[in-house]
This record gives sequence, C-alpha cells and structure tokens, in this order.
Amino acid sequence: MIPTPRSVPYLVCNSSPGKALTKARETGTLLVSPETSDEYFAVFTRPKFDKYLSLHTRIAFLENILTHSLSIKLTETVTICRDPKDNMFLSLALSASADGVITGDKDLLILNPFNNIPLVSPAEFIARF
Repeated sequence: MIPTPRSVPYLVCNSSPGKALTKARETGTLLVSPETSDEYFAVFTRPKFDKYLSLHTRIAFLENILTHSLSIKLTETVTICRDPKDNMFLSLALSASADGVITGDKDLLILNPFNNIPLVSPAEFIARF
C-alpha cells in the first residue's frame, strides 16, 4: 500500500487517515521510494501544519513510517496525473506492483483504478479492505 502525504493534518489515530494507516500497516506492507520520501519530508515540514502538530512530532511520525516501509526504486515512469507531483505515487505503484494507493488527493482519486491498481480514500480503504 502506498499512503500519500495529503493527510498531514489528520495524523490523529482516530481520524480516517490514521485508522487507514494503522490498518495498512497491520495487513500489508507500506511502500515508499526515494522520491516519495523526499515529498513526504517537504510536505510534513511545511510551517502551515504547525497549528496541528509540532515539527518534532511530524518528523518523528514520518521517520517511524519510513523506517517501517519497504523502499522501492522506481522502474516505471508515469506522466498522466493533472498534478505532476503526484506522478511519483503512480510510478511507485507500478514499479512495486502495489495492491493499492491510499490517498485523499482528488488528482489521484479521479484516476481510480489506475492500471488495475485501486486508488482509494482512507475511508474507502477501511470499509473495503
């Protein structure tokens, strides 16, 4: 499963993204690539999220996720997403033959399914899987 950084302000365990992340960790393997890891750090360290969680907490959370994820080298290149920064998540999904992508990003969700890979919201992941 590939989580995307769209849920940064909702890292609380009782939220849909928090529950989906917990369920994905318990039932599968989280996947990252060097490119997606860089994007997570760029997003998670934005000052606009200081009102939700401290920078220290966000970085610790991210380090925990990355430490417990399987890092995949991108072997596929995708360029179809209307937000070019999201292509890396689709490239990772293809490169890793992922079972799915969990995201709140409408630019990704509109492409569901992508090459037979489900792109689902956190709430849908919880309900379906």
